[in-house]
Amino acid sequence: MHHNGVILVVDDEPLNIKLLINILEAEYEVLFAVNGKKALELATEYQPDLVLLDIMMPGIDGYETCQELKANPVTQEIPVIFVSSQDSDDDEVKGLHCGAIDYINKPVKAPIVLSRIRNHLELKKARDLLKQQATIDALTGIANRRRFDEFLLQAWRAMQREAEPLSLIMIDIDHFKTYNDFYGHAAGDQCLRQVAQAMQAVITRPTDLLARYGGEEFVCVLPLTDQHGAHHVAENLRQAVEKLGLAHEKSQTTSIVTTSIGYACTIPTPDKLLSEWVNNADYALYQSKQSGRNRVSGFNPSKPQQ
Repeated sequence: MHHNGVILVVDDEPLNIKLLINILEAEYEVLFAVNGKKALELATEYQPDLVLLDIMMPGIDGYETCQELKANPVTQEIPVIFVSSQDSDDDEVKGLHCGAIDYINKPVKAPIVLSRIRNHLELKKARDLLKQQATIDALTGIANRRRFDEFLLQAWRAMQREAEPLSLIMIDIDHFKTYNDFYGHAAGDQCLRQVAQAMQAVITRPTDLLARYGGEEFVCVLPLTDQHGAHHVAENLRQAVEKLGLAHEKSQTTSIVTTSIGYACTIPTPDKLLSEWVNNADYALYQSKQSGRNRVSGFNPSKPQQ
């Protein structure tokens, strides 16, 4: 089985395709297309790790194919290497201008093709990892604040388009400052990790996002979820943390680590403010704290806010 990646070869000459397949097939899974249109379809469907693209093709040429790949969010991150029998510098400049990352001249030589592909796949792996790390909280391994902010806006817009409900849950670890002071920061970090992982185990739908909001605060975004659904998930989150049974001798609530949780639900419309809805969830969280902690409160618009 090829574990090194999937390469899409695009060339209108079957002989050239055969040649490249012979060079690549020992290390990679190879897809091929004989024209630009087919290449775009395959790239969208299979998301190859890299595209080897011939420049001179009837119909949509290589430049145009590359521009189309770069214009589509689904394929824009895929590295493109041009393979061409034209070896004037102008072509190379034009190719790089289209968003290609490299240029190989025909006739292709196996060692060159393989080493270039290897290098670019290594670089792509590093880029992907960086991108992922930029959205993950280093301490807990769940989504970070930046990812939450992006996701929240996307979810708000999507639910507005669909006229579907969106729920937000806000979670605070009870008396966490006292925990940190009594057990020390290393234990505090360990506590945050365990709480995050216990809650992540509850959030299983791929549409939902659990994130670390800051300090001992966590948030959960639930698209396509009404008041009833949000309450159910919030209660599951509360129980999951309680079930960990982490000792918290200095808690004024119980003798273990617990959470206070608030949630709000809305169907986004153009006249509603995202920030106001976030404040509603925050207010519900405040009510949970006021009424004894280790509990779940939903925002109730009919109750006057203090």
